Amino acid sequence: MKVAVIGAGWAGVSAALQACQDGHHVTLFEAARTPGGRARALSVPVSVPVPQADSLNAQLQAPWLLDNGQHILIGAYSHTLALMQTLGIDPHQALLRLPLTLLYPDGTGLRCPDLSGRTRRWLGMQGAAQLEIAWGLCRLPWSWADKWALLRRALRWQQAGFSCAHGTTVAQICQGLPQRAMREFIEPLCVSALNTEASQACAQVFLRVLQDALTGAAPAPSKQGAANEPSSDFSPGHLLLPRTDLGALLPQPALRALKEAGAELHMGQRATVQHHAQGWLVSSAAAPQGEVFEAVILATSASDAASALAGADQNAPESVAISLQAWLNTTRALHHTAIATVYAHSPGARLHQPMVALHSSAAFPAQFVFDRGWLQPNQAGLLAFVVSASQGDRRTLQDQVLAQAQAQLGLQLTPVITVVEKRATFACTPALQRPSAQIAPGLLACGDYTQGPYPATLEGSVRSGLRAAALLG
Repeated sequence: MKVAVIGAGWAGVSAALQACQDGHHVTLFEAARTPGGRARALSVPVSVPVPQADSLNAQLQAPWLLDNGQHILIGAYSHTLALMQTLGIDPHQALLRLPLTLLYPDGTGLRCPDLSGRTRRWLGMQGAAQLEIAWGLCRLPWSWADKWALLRRALRWQQAGFSCAHGTTVAQICQGLPQRAMREFIEPLCVSALNTEASQACAQVFLRVLQDALTGAAPAPSKQGAANEPSSDFSPGHLLLPRTDLGALLPQPALRALKEAGAELHMGQRATVQHHAQGWLVSSAAAPQGEVFEAVILATSASDAASALAGADQNAPESVAISLQAWLNTTRALHHTAIATVYAHSPGARLHQPMVALHSSAAFPAQFVFDRGWLQPNQAGLLAFVVSASQGDRRTLQDQVLAQAQAQLGLQLTPVITVVEKRATFACTPALQRPSAQIAPGLLACGDYTQGPYPATLEGSVRSGLRAAALLG
């Protein structure tokens, strides 16, 4: 089939690669000059110059590639890891592996053990993951009553198959848990995974993330159709931090692979879609009159997908127009939440580990801070503070985070850049109706906002792209 993929984010490149592998003729359109979507390196065109104040001239090495937000993968992201390996990227080199850890600046918090590969092979993926997390919970500096309450609740979730009543919030399934367990374990995990507060977050999606972290996700299909066995070095709940910029982690190698496979790439070309008697008409600056494709995969954000389909129902049969309008209504009804990342620098700044949890409040909004020097040595002294479900303007957030760094880390930092992604994720609320992958005959959608078990994550994007390509038939 002649297929157009609109959008070169993680979902779009995944869909395009799978479509090429399945023998389709693929043309990829991307409005930006660089791939990656909302998970990319900030670039003008490929990097962001760091402000060179006199006091920093000796320390900063500009330009730096700074991501538009600090991202984390986990060992259960089987499809993302398998795709990286298909592209020739070694996850062991590209990612820093850490056992599940939620340590605060004073050293308290969750620290799971890092079992050896031999022990993991002996126990199996599920047994090793459960032992690591249970061991970490038992070592928490809490009362035994608090620890037992959390372990008992986790066992109850597992016995129920990690499912719950429809329309339930995370706070509701955690009702009765000790306040300390909520504050230091459940709430940080919920806001980091779903970018939604526990009082408003969907319990079923939260339980699915926990299930994969405890038991491991289903292995991803390989090129030959067999399952890729996950590395014994990665437990499902392990944290995987990118050692390189997000563009080099997957989108840029994907574009090279697409080019080698014969796909046509149109970067910097915003595209729109209209119904056509022979399929779908895709118009762009390169082809203002449009080009007809048998199938189109929309792999943009929800808002950009709605814009690309404006007027798509012109001259369409009534059944197609009805399907289009229903999909657009569902997509436009989504609410979005923001994520802010504050990059700040100080000569010699060094955390005791790559990621540290922070005590978050209205005045001190960051939940986590990452030491970029652990990941990329040339960025020593650079810290990335993440504010999930962020509110307020960029300057206010930056000032609050700098004050938080002083109060909780004892660091006087100089701001480098503050990135606020206002529509970073959809609000993952209970009973949320998410748009389907099938819009109309020959018209598909993928992206972390489409129907699926995951919240807005890199794994959710990759899976949605592979699913859309499979629906090409």
